[in-house]
Amino acid sequence: MTSAPGTPGAHHAAQTAVIGAGVMGETLLSGLVRAGRRVDALLVGEKRSERARELEERYGVAVVSNVEAAEKAGTIALVVKPQDMADVLAEIAPVLRAGQLVVSLAAGITTSFIEARVPAGVAVVRVMPNTPALVDEGMAAISPGSHCSDTHLAEAESLLACVGRVVRIPERQQDAVTAISGSGPAYIFFVVESMIEAGVHLGLPRSTATELVIQTLVGSGKMLRETGTHPTVLREQVTSPGGTTASALRELEDHKVRAAFLAAMEAARNRSRELAEGT
Repeated sequence: MTSAPGTPGAHHAAQTAVIGAGVMGETLLSGLVRAGRRVDALLVGEKRSERARELEERYGVAVVSNVEAAEKAGTIALVVKPQDMADVLAEIAPVLRAGQLVVSLAAGITTSFIEARVPAGVAVVRVMPNTPALVDEGMAAISPGSHCSDTHLAEAESLLACVGRVVRIPERQQDAVTAISGSGPAYIFFVVESMIEAGVHLGLPRSTATELVIQTLVGSGKMLRETGTHPTVLREQVTSPGGTTASALRELEDHKVRAAFLAAMEAARNRSRELAEGT
């Protein structure tokens, strides 16, 4: 049975809801709008009335209750804090039905955690996004739950592709992804911060040091992506025998920077596991 346009259920499968309109929720919403999703095919679930008005004005989308969003949409992106996930699922589960797709962007929440709290046959995809999604350079890793078809996975992929790149991985690798790309921007910002401080220490004005470091980072990232050359090769191209770079790199090796990065990412991976087990 098909419903005529304008009747309830007319847009069922086509509608996408974003529940939770914090920074990442709004990032996803604005990405979808810029990618050409029709505004009438988007819904936002948001409780705070001021925030709801702000989003309605900014994007022209309908902001409704979480329950209404879950009831009307074919695809529901849950962009809520991990500690709020159980409550949100309890609220929307009564209106969910088999065939709908739930895409979770909450760190550490497993697909089985969600599947245990929604009706049988609801497809679940777990996503680990990262903050460069704010500038459309996000890196998201997605994993299917147990009732997830290729069509569902492709739909989740197209949602996240609006704000960056997407890879598909088995769910058991999600803790490692959290440690690498989820937390990764913080490590990069930490390195940038350290290089700027060094520039100031070496006598450069802070503004000059900042510009030098940021453009060096952006340029190096672009070289890596556009040349496809292995980082070791690119590093060797900058490192003349007995030169300034070689002296600097020797210090980094002496201070065991490589080992420190490995230890840091193992710690992040282990903490990700603990958090997942805590839910």
